[in-house]
Amino acid sequence: MKYFIGFCRLFVGSLFIVSGLIKANDPLGFSYKLEEYFAESALGLPFLEPWAIYLAIAACLSEIILGFALLFGAKIKLATWSLLILTLFFGWLTAYTATCDPNATFTALVNGQEITQSVTCVTDCGCFGDAMKGSIGRSLTPWESFGKDMILLVFLLPIFFMQKKIKLNTLEEDKFYAPLALIFVLVFSWVFTWYFPVILTVLGFAGYFAIKKIISLEKSEWPIAGFIALIAFGFTIWCYSHLPIRDYRPYAVGKDIVDGMKSAEEKGLEPPKFGYNYMLLNKSTQEKKVMTDKEYIDGEWWEKEEWEMLADETQQVKLKDGYEPPIHDFFISDSEGNDKTPELLSADKIVLMIAYDIRKTDDDAMIEVNKLAEQIQNSGIPFVALTSAVYKDVEAFKHKHQTLFDFWSADAIMLKTTIRSNPGIIVLEKGVVVGKYHCNDIPSFEVIEGL
Repeated sequence: MKYFIGFCRLFVGSLFIVSGLIKANDPLGFSYKLEEYFAESALGLPFLEPWAIYLAIAACLSEIILGFALLFGAKIKLATWSLLILTLFFGWLTAYTATCDPNATFTALVNGQEITQSVTCVTDCGCFGDAMKGSIGRSLTPWESFGKDMILLVFLLPIFFMQKKIKLNTLEEDKFYAPLALIFVLVFSWVFTWYFPVILTVLGFAGYFAIKKIISLEKSEWPIAGFIALIAFGFTIWCYSHLPIRDYRPYAVGKDIVDGMKSAEEKGLEPPKFGYNYMLLNKSTQEKKVMTDKEYIDGEWWEKEEWEMLADETQQVKLKDGYEPPIHDFFISDSEGNDKTPELLSADKIVLMIAYDIRKTDDDAMIEVNKLAEQIQNSGIPFVALTSAVYKDVEAFKHKHQTLFDFWSADAIMLKTTIRSNPGIIVLEKGVVVGKYHCNDIPSFEVIEGL
């Protein structure tokens, strides 16, 4: 039993550390996912949307700190209760995501009038950020995420029930947990093709050993927790203030946007196969029956007059996985609605300022952006801003900041995906991303010229 509990601590602790670091690597992206859940058409918690980034950072820190607590045996009662609550909450959230009915509606109050609107179903829980897409090619489905949480719960419960027997590791226990924890973290890091969690785990254990050597065991648990919180917070804030260290998105440096837009047929790959589940209603008995499109055709159900197909309850289902383009919403237009996508992707070199919401752009950053834009345009390299803002807001922004470059339109979600900064700078060469910069790291003209 002792070794089984040890395995559970290693498995759960290491997984939470890696999961927390993947979210901490992209806290802004995680906050976008929380905003989707908080929307009135989803969980109906719009008052939490302004707090999304703070809640995202808190969740990242919690996972990392609690993961280390399991490995160290520190504050185990608090840690196991917290992990149990977190796991049950995420289990409920993934179950909600999996069972969401896209055909459902809700009543919203708009300008004093009740209006029926469609429910928004969050199709990706965001459990591992974009890491699953960037490593294995797709995210976990909602039911797969729910299954992951249930497996995690199976390994967490033995620790929870045996918590009274778990104390801060002795030297002998450290000899067991330290090397095995690194192996577990290494395996999870390999899955996500990112090995920074191994470095942070080594740093965490180094600080843990140093504190235990300096402070007596009875007084060392809170200092250890403080040290882990400090390095986790530092890493999270650095990624928030700059850009993710590991960019899993299809717009990472080195990625070819044109290639990312190609269909499975264009790349000579097998596309996914889809089908339909039809909902039929018996007009006489009001009985409902669900069947696949194949069953519908083979049974010639369209000829049975007593049965009516409910089109609004018909659902498309994936029958077989296949290649799906990672980029499917990259469309750029000018103020007159002309398609500028080919021009942008065929340019020898073009510099883009990305600002999905120009009302939230950093004023100090715009001073640097304007200087850079002037130098770039004088060199003959195109400089264009991409935003989802409406014409009126764009004109007000241009007047406020005295910008002398064009503004083209693009989808807000796509712009949020391209770069985690508002504004941010992206440099393309014939559709290939060769440079990305946060508004806190606006590059010089010489840097862009040298790319």
